[in-house]
This record gives sequence, structure tokens and C-alpha cells, in this order.
Amino acid sequence: MPDKSPGRPSESAVRAWVRLERAHRAALDAVEARLSKAGLPPLAWYDVLLELERAGKAGLRSFQLQAAMLFQQYNLSRLVDRMAAAGHVAKAPSPEDGRGLVLTITASGRALRRRMWPVYANAIEDAVGQHFSDAEARQLAGLLGRLYGEE
Repeated sequence: MPDKSPGRPSESAVRAWVRLERAHRAALDAVEARLSKAGLPPLAWYDVLLELERAGKAGLRSFQLQAAMLFQQYNLSRLVDRMAAAGHVAKAPSPEDGRGLVLTITASGRALRRRMWPVYANAIEDAVGQHFSDAEARQLAGLLGRLYGEE
């Protein structure tokens, strides 16, 4: 790579990084705006509900939920508290560790996630799907997966 000196990214790598960050921010902003316009909670709620739904009756401990989430959440405990207060998440003492909690999705949480999905899906289509053919989207997913070791 002639335009890359040791320890420094190439101009192309920097350009890719900037465009990746801009695309990420624009896509998330668009999703959040659509959810808000539809009177739905933020995307982090969907993320929590999806992971708890996938976990089934066994539920997840907070640290497991954090690891499974697609989006980083610094105040996960406050988010879960709000979702529990709204009736979408249930908390129960952990059978393995009485100090810990197991989180599960409620029927209300499942219904909310189902209401959120069409809005989220349409935003994904507008942010990504309409710009790429299916083959291009597969290629982009493969390229991006290489950034963190998932292919």
C-alpha cells in the first residue's frame, strides 16, 4: 500500500471510516425520527425487547442483555427500569444468585416490539435497502462483518 506509512491509516481507510460513521449516524437518526413520529419509544427499547424475546422464558441477566444488544447502552439499568415501570419487562431474582435479577419480556413487551418492527423495517429499507441491490447489500454486509471478525 503505497499511500500508507507504518502505524497510520491510508487516505482510503480514513475516507471509509468517515463515511461509515456518517452513514451510521444518518441511519440511526432516521430510525429514531420515524419511531418518534409514530409515537413509539426509542430504538434501544426495541433492541432490549428483541433480545429478551429471543431469550424466551429463561430470560437474561443484565450483563447478558448488555452483551447481546446490537446498540451500546450506557444506562441499561435505567432503561430497563423505565421499561419495567411501563409493563414491558419483568424482573425476578436470579435462582443462581439472589443478588442478581433475571429480565424477561412481558406480553405487553412482545406486543410493543411487534408494533415497532414495521416502522423500524421501513426505516432500514429507506436507509440501506433502497440504495443497494440484494447482491450489493450482501457484499456490504460481508465487508462490514470483516471489521469485527464476523463473516
